[in-house]
Amino acid sequence: MATVAAEARVFLEVRRRLQSALLILGDSKEGGLPMAVSVTPSSLRMQSPGGCTELRLPAGVRLAPSSCRGLQHVPGDGLHLRLHARAECRPELISVFNQSSQAQECCTFYCQSCGEVVIRDRMLLRVLPLPGDNWGALVDEWCCHPNPFANKPLHPQENDCFTGDCFYLVNLKSDLWQPRPEGAPVETHHPSSENHPKLTPKANTKVICKRCKVMLGETVSSETTKFYMTEIIILPSERNFPIIPRSQFVQSIIAQCMVELSSARSTFRFTIQGHDDKVYILLWLLNSDSLVIESLGQSTSIQKFPVLEDVLKADASSAWNAVKVLYQPCIKSRNAELSSLWENDISVHSLTLPSTTCLELLLILSKSNATLPPSLRCMNSFQAAPPFGFSFRF
Repeated sequence: MATVAAEARVFLEVRRRLQSALLILGDSKEGGLPMAVSVTPSSLRMQSPGGCTELRLPAGVRLAPSSCRGLQHVPGDGLHLRLHARAECRPELISVFNQSSQAQECCTFYCQSCGEVVIRDRMLLRVLPLPGDNWGALVDEWCCHPNPFANKPLHPQENDCFTGDCFYLVNLKSDLWQPRPEGAPVETHHPSSENHPKLTPKANTKVICKRCKVMLGETVSSETTKFYMTEIIILPSERNFPIIPRSQFVQSIIAQCMVELSSARSTFRFTIQGHDDKVYILLWLLNSDSLVIESLGQSTSIQKFPVLEDVLKADASSAWNAVKVLYQPCIKSRNAELSSLWENDISVHSLTLPSTTCLELLLILSKSNATLPPSLRCMNSFQAAPPFGFSFRF
């Protein structure tokens, strides 16, 4: 992509499945200035007294200029129009449940925030997905004999890695350095139905990175630790630690989790809750086939936050695969009634993350929403965040 001038804003959302595109052309200056708009299959050009903006589309994206329809001027946005578009199918996404840990490989676990080694050279013989939350009830309903798994948690063996919706379960019995819970030594007891000790509910089970003090996960038992996918990177031991911007990594993991769960379980509404059991965000997944292309121009109104510096340093023109979501914040008792309704709805799926990560995600959504054209920022009482997308941009 290339931008000749950065005076005007161009926003283009291409829907791959629908083969349609929404194009918004706006001028950075106030007032209705005369503009000449030229649309070709591979580029957009907008000429005004303030300058000329040309946006070349990525390879594989083609517009049909003769299909332009619905032209209207929206105050605060600019010109809106729709047209037919074609975009090559996006690369097949690697499932977030198996993206970095494959069986029969020697792997190293890193803290994503600072690169500290958490588990070094662990041979994973089995990488298995955990069943859904209600798997016990299904066994009770379908088995004609007493449930043999009743009250028996699924814990990994020494060379296992179990994967949940947004976490890994790993056995740390053989590791020389084991992440320990923050605070006082852990108290244990020995239930009659288990062969190993379990943590008491009163114990502080948070697992903290010894270098950057970020919460990586929680201890589940004396041998099993749950690591959150948003905090850990698992790589083959021969590979070097990749430096991935924090906000880019977080939104990539959450977006892929939602896409995977919506496909496997036909659920499109999610609550994002912290490890403290508080709900922070309500998310409603609209679609996952969007390609967003935009030229922001020379905008100086975006307030900078450290967690988003990697996003703000991006080129003025960008294109990326995106999931489109609506969201509602639930901090400071906001949307308490709606949050309660969602929590009691069996069609809503809950994703649990460290509380600080929930706040990071809320900030990412808020800044993503603020960069949209004004008319796209709300739908009824929800706020929209189409640029909340996958990590790799092209």
